[in-house]
Amino acid sequence: MSEASSDPVAAPVDLSLPDHHGPWPDEAPRRGPGLGLLVFALFAPLLLLAAMLLMDGWMGAPGFTRDYVVRFDLPPPGASAPLPEIAGPNDPRSPLVVIDAGHGGHDPGAHGEHEAEKELTLSLALALRQRLLEVGGIRVAMTRSDDRYLLLEERSGIARRMKADLFISIHADSADTPGAHGATVYTLSDRGSSEEAEHLAASENRADTVNGVSLASTSSSVSAILVDLSQRRAAEMSTNLARLILREGQGGEGGARIDFRERALQSAAFVVLKSPDVPSVLYEAGYISNPDDAARLSSPAGRRDFAYATAQAIRVYFARLRETPIQSQTGASAAMPMPEETAGGRETLGATATP
Repeated sequence: MSEASSDPVAAPVDLSLPDHHGPWPDEAPRRGPGLGLLVFALFAPLLLLAAMLLMDGWMGAPGFTRDYVVRFDLPPPGASAPLPEIAGPNDPRSPLVVIDAGHGGHDPGAHGEHEAEKELTLSLALALRQRLLEVGGIRVAMTRSDDRYLLLEERSGIARRMKADLFISIHADSADTPGAHGATVYTLSDRGSSEEAEHLAASENRADTVNGVSLASTSSSVSAILVDLSQRRAAEMSTNLARLILREGQGGEGGARIDFRERALQSAAFVVLKSPDVPSVLYEAGYISNPDDAARLSSPAGRRDFAYATAQAIRVYFARLRETPIQSQTGASAAMPMPEETAGGRETLGATATP
């Protein structure tokens, strides 16, 4: 061995680099978290939406099964609700009462402990209808006799289109106050009567009539005056009926008694009362939120008292109207029999007809 090769220090060292494709490990580019955050930002909303849908389906929440969706058919634009059948005497001169059971269909109204307002109002309306047909002499129609939905304007519109002599809308009150109880009878508030009259006159069909007077041949100002006068007269007659309901409910026919609020006669701007030429009242029969009121109105005895007292008030209303005849749209005032006194001194219709 030579001296040069035996000396480790003097031995030659091969410093050439082997062939290598790509960067060396210690020279790899440092990308950092930027790309990962970008990917997460793009896909995170999709992952969150998928997780929400899965959770909705698991818990039965809205958005997945859609069991909460209520579907109902709306009438075509401009279409009117079909008119109900009329029960009672087969005589168009007999007075016509349209009874409206509040709420219905997808609109349950207020909720009591055992039933919804729409169910309670329908049972009361049917009881009143039955009683009016039993005593006779009055024709009766109902805006709804089953669980269907009607717009507020459609309810009073049915009464107008049928040229009803009276419209009564039945409801049940609700309040958070535990002690709230008793029935209330509402008439249309007369505040802003002129403004409301102008609005009604402007929206009326020009070929329509109010109390038998055609608006087609009148100016806008005259139409507003006619509607205003008609409203005032209808409001006066509505108040007369409301007072009779209060009177008969304090011990009317058959001993019927109704628990009224302390201030049982009220007025408010209810849409359902805004018919310009049909006397109308809204009857809150009691508080469905009050267990005692709800139990009373749901019982056969409670429905009987409601029907008997209200029917008697309606009969006395028409008997008094006959004493001071006012030509109605149907001519019912001129056709109604003269009132006669009963043994108890109350007015009643002198003749009855078989339902």
